[in-house]
Amino acid sequence: MTDRRNFIKSTGILAGGLWLAPSLLQAKQGVAASDRIRVALIGCNNMGFGILRHHLALPEVDCVALCDIDQNVLDRRIAEVETATGKKPERYTDFRLLLERSDVDAVIIGTPDHWHCLIAVAACQAGKDVYVEKPMANTIGECELMVNAKNQYDRIMQVGQQQRSGQAFIEARELVKSGYIGKVRKVNIWSNFNYGLGNLIQPTTPIPEGVDYDFWLGPAPSRSFNPNRFHGSWRHFWDYGGGLMSDWGVHLLDMAIWVEENPAVPSRVLTYAANVNKENRDRDTFDTMNVLYPKKDFLINYDMNGGLQTGPYGKPYGIGYVGEKGTLVVNRGGYEIYPEWDPEAKAPKIEAKKLEGMTDSHNLHVANFVECIKNRNQPICPPEAGRIAALHAHIPNIAARIGAEELLWDEAKREFTGNAAANELIWPSYRTPWTLPKITS
Repeated sequence: MTDRRNFIKSTGILAGGLWLAPSLLQAKQGVAASDRIRVALIGCNNMGFGILRHHLALPEVDCVALCDIDQNVLDRRIAEVETATGKKPERYTDFRLLLERSDVDAVIIGTPDHWHCLIAVAACQAGKDVYVEKPMANTIGECELMVNAKNQYDRIMQVGQQQRSGQAFIEARELVKSGYIGKVRKVNIWSNFNYGLGNLIQPTTPIPEGVDYDFWLGPAPSRSFNPNRFHGSWRHFWDYGGGLMSDWGVHLLDMAIWVEENPAVPSRVLTYAANVNKENRDRDTFDTMNVLYPKKDFLINYDMNGGLQTGPYGKPYGIGYVGEKGTLVVNRGGYEIYPEWDPEAKAPKIEAKKLEGMTDSHNLHVANFVECIKNRNQPICPPEAGRIAALHAHIPNIAARIGAEELLWDEAKREFTGNAAANELIWPSYRTPWTLPKITS
């Protein structure tokens, strides 16, 4: 198993344009061709390229191809990979042509959410392993298709919920599950970020030169080009994403689910949503939500506020496990335990604990994926886990969209109980000529 405390030093990641250390490049040259893992990136603009960097920090990984609908992004990213590795990846604008290559072992999917399912299923059918960003898909039904595709084609699929690989979150989970803070009665989660408001309204503009906008839309409805619905801010529109809820919400809710005895899709969700600051803002999604998930083991309370940047314990985001002996608060900066104060000394005394700093989660999450490509074991966040986390976000988003305070989910039937409007949003409506993949369990 990779040593978490020394991994960063061993990878040789550098800041700046040349982001692979000479020692790492030399190590890459020493890896036999038969031991190399050849990856391709589909969706190169932001997070996807960051994930590729973490892949290339492993000596056995090479990048053989990049795919994007924006030629400007492709030009820049191809040059960066060539500068860093000395090898120029092939360029593609159509992922289907890339998947025909026999020399691609795995693909990284860094596209907007509405593309995840189509590309992931096609990659599985082409015999490729898959690293897909979170949320794993933009609808409940598409999540199910991806799980089925992974199983039917016997592929390795890692969902990018990288906090499962972070030292602080792993230690926090171990402390909670060991009973260190006593029986957990509630998990409080909050995410307060300014970007949750979306951008200011601006007029439509011509499609930028070098952009295949129709391909970018893909299965989503046809719309005039607007910068607010493109690079960097597309997730504020239901056609492509689920706002702050399916962005940070999936990451944080996953950490509550992870400590459950038997993690599962919630059967009952209570959602309270509002648009507190919508004036002159261009978005479909909600800026303010409070969601309650009554679980068998404890109650999960998720509080989301777009337009704020502060929160409990002086943190803009975090998870607080409220136990009988104390509360453990964790985020990507580390964790801290606050013992429960009892003036009559009835509560067992526990030691306050603190861990600061967590910089290794992406590297270790990618390393876990690559290791599983080689040994064919299941990764730390397979699509089954990704689906559960995604549905914790999709269900309240659906409730907010249709104005329902309570939704009941029937996991056996894969549908909502007694709510036709909610069931209408389980599956997307793909734009011709794109069609939903037909994959059965």
